Amino acid sequence: MKTPNFGPFHIRKWFLQVEDSLAGESGAAADGEPLRKFVLAACLHNPFAGRYETDLSRWIDASPDLGREFGRRIQGAAAGQAIESYGKACLVGADGDYEHGNALLTNPAANPVRDALGGAKSWVPSTGKRGGPGTIIDVPLAHKDALYVRSHYDTVSAMFNDAPNRDEVLVIWAFATRGRLNARLGGLKASEVKGLDGLV
Repeated sequence: MKTPNFGPFHIRKWFLQVEDSLAGESGAAADGEPLRKFVLAACLHNPFAGRYETDLSRWIDASPDLGREFGRRIQGAAAGQAIESYGKACLVGADGDYEHGNALLTNPAANPVRDALGGAKSWVPSTGKRGGPGTIIDVPLAHKDALYVRSHYDTVSAMFNDAPNRDEVLVIWAFATRGRLNARLGGLKASEVKGLDGLV
């Protein structure tokens, strides 16, 4: 068992990935500010690796502290830029179950992230899988206050060079400062969002 160094968790490493898009795939210039995407990830020892565990509540119960740290880190990384969309994912090492990663992505972990963004309303799109170091994972993104904003349906790809090991889990959050460049599919505009119920 690895010695805990963050509440009940043993975190080996934090990752931060930042990308800026100034033009679209065909070369069209951005319709406004560049699109900045952030990927934050924590590489944790998985105490359940190698066995079936029926009760994952101790991870779920401790996950709000992890959520608050993700919130603190995205505030620092954004450096005052507004965050408009978000998504989450897990990447579980080969000796773990997919459910182990999902235990750290439920509402107890997500609500502190919402709070850090000023009280985001919509559900957080999520994905995950099992894999080892160098695995590429695509994290879905959607508007943080209204799910039906088509311009903010997006994806960010991430790869972690030395994680997760077989007995580790990567908890991953992704954020973006705006919707896709030159989005033109109609529907609810971000400027029209009411942010009442997480849908519109």
